[in-house]
Amino acid sequence: MTAHQTPMTSVDRAWLKMDTPENPMMISGVLALDKQVSISRLKRLLEERFLRFRRFRQRIVERGEKAYWQDDPLFDLDNHLHQIALPGKADKAALQALVGDLNSTALDFRRPLWQMHYIDNYEGGAALLVRIHHCIADGISLVRVMLALTDKTPETRLSKISTRDSTPARERTFVQKILHRTVDNIHTAIEQTGLFIRSVREEPNYPLKLASTASDITMDLLKLGLARFEPETGLRHRLSGRKQVAWAEPLDLAEVKACARALGGTVNDALLCAATGALHRLFKANGEAIPDCGIRVAVPFNLRPLDQPIDTLGNEFGLVLVSLPVEVADPVMCFRQVQENMNRIKRSYQAQVTYSLLDLFGRGPDILERRALGLLSHKASAVLTNVPGPKEALYLAGSKVTQPMFWVPQSGTIGIGMSIFSYAGTVQFGITVDKAIQADPDAMMAYFRESFQALSHTALAGRQGPREEKPNQKAL
Repeated sequence: MTAHQTPMTSVDRAWLKMDTPENPMMISGVLALDKQVSISRLKRLLEERFLRFRRFRQRIVERGEKAYWQDDPLFDLDNHLHQIALPGKADKAALQALVGDLNSTALDFRRPLWQMHYIDNYEGGAALLVRIHHCIADGISLVRVMLALTDKTPETRLSKISTRDSTPARERTFVQKILHRTVDNIHTAIEQTGLFIRSVREEPNYPLKLASTASDITMDLLKLGLARFEPETGLRHRLSGRKQVAWAEPLDLAEVKACARALGGTVNDALLCAATGALHRLFKANGEAIPDCGIRVAVPFNLRPLDQPIDTLGNEFGLVLVSLPVEVADPVMCFRQVQENMNRIKRSYQAQVTYSLLDLFGRGPDILERRALGLLSHKASAVLTNVPGPKEALYLAGSKVTQPMFWVPQSGTIGIGMSIFSYAGTVQFGITVDKAIQADPDAMMAYFRESFQALSHTALAGRQGPREEKPNQKAL
């Protein structure tokens, strides 16, 4: 191993190995801007705030069952930042078509696994499309990295460019690594032993609770393994590898909060209910029988503290399978069922279990992961993310970000990804869908809005009185 190579973690390697021609493991995002920006100013931003993470200047080198990050000796920002323009009087449909086309194209594995396209001539302004491979980091981390490129005012404050890296740059010798790992393990053992003794003294039943937790984790692992396969519907089809994307006009976050408050639930409950209603309408529009047992979506569950600065990249999240009652037509009954399902998930250890499984798959042979991925991908019909964004409008290189949208990739045989993102008092909803799936992305945007409006109208009309809101352990 050379002085400029770093071993890839097993979890990151697991996401690397999930890459397929039909489902490239890319996290993508679009930032719509109210005016054009200077390319030189944008480059300066990237050099100072983006490239300070060494991962974005490193390519992947594989040796047998091992993978390493290695500095790209030929790294050039121009290989990753491209300037293009939409033709004529371009509208949202033109930008969506371009984004779908680029998201269907794999990244170049000979270089660091990311690309940006600055797109001119979009509704009198511009847009920035960002594509980053999932093995570099999880969606929440990358969204925060991208938002770090922005400012709260049009005036960008740039300092002298530094080559200091936020990721560990110094390589240790083998002996140093063993010594540091041994010391860390000893300290950890001492701390854990002391914590256990204190807990037993303060609470004699602590060992029983610890055993109960281990039992709960084992039960969640069994539940995941024994969960039924998803019903065969139009949402599941052999994938073509061609992506379509769409995003809706934003909802008013204050209206969403009022709706959730009237029903005694959370904003997340209300938005998941709207997504459920959109899928219900899709089944009806396609003339397809609605599964009477509902469908599941895979939801990323953040395991990294949200108040922790993003000093290092990497993947620190698990996946949970959330049941959506698409068979329930009544919006309030649907909301109650979603709320109950979410409360059950929050009390489980499913996210920690799936993170541990990813760690295990990343350490094993490729054939093990492919088989496990094939098994797990048959237990969800879509991926759905809900990421909290900034409360105030932001500016990129002096241009106001009017609408941001982000998508995480789908794995295995899953061909639909739905994304919810809050920004500056609004809620953004978007979808990415394989062309082989029977789901028109623009129609899905209309269904989502119709579903939310039906729920909001019923809730605010006083059909259901407010209920005591249960504490939310961790937002999804």
